[in-house]
Amino acid sequence: MGTDESWHEQRARAVAAHAADRERRAAAEADQARRLVAEFARTALARGLPTEPLVARGHDGKGRYRTGLRGWYLRSDRGLAVSTDGEFYLLTIAPSLIGRLRGVTLTPETPRLVLGEGGRDGERIPLQQVLERRLAG
Repeated sequence: MGTDESWHEQRARAVAAHAADRERRAAAEADQARRLVAEFARTALARGLPTEPLVARGHDGKGRYRTGLRGWYLRSDRGLAVSTDGEFYLLTIAPSLIGRLRGVTLTPETPRLVLGEGGRDGERIPLQQVLERRLAG
C-alpha cells in the first residue's frame, strides 16, 4: 500500500507540474500576442492607416451592434479587430434587442499567437502574419 500511495502522490505532483507549465506557456503566449497587437495599433496609427467604427454581429449572423470602438478589422468576415488603443476584440456576440438599440460594450479578449486554432484546415494563421498583411494594406 505504501507503494501505491507513493505512486499516487508522484502522479499528482506530475499532473500539477504539467498544469503549471501549461499555464506558464499560455501566459507567455498571451503576453507576446498582446505586445504584437499593441505594436500593430501604434504602427497603424503612425502610418495613418484609416480606422473605422468597429461593429459587432450576433452569433446567428443577424444584427449589427454599435460598439463605440474604432480600429481595424483583421479578417474579411469582420469577426476580429484591433482597436486604436491596442486591444484585441472578438466581434461576435449573443443577439440582443437592447444591444441593437443602444449598442454594446465589449471586453477586450486575450489574443492568441495563432488565429483559428482548432478550426478547419486553412483557417489557422499566425497572428503576426495577419497583422503584417493588414499593415501592408
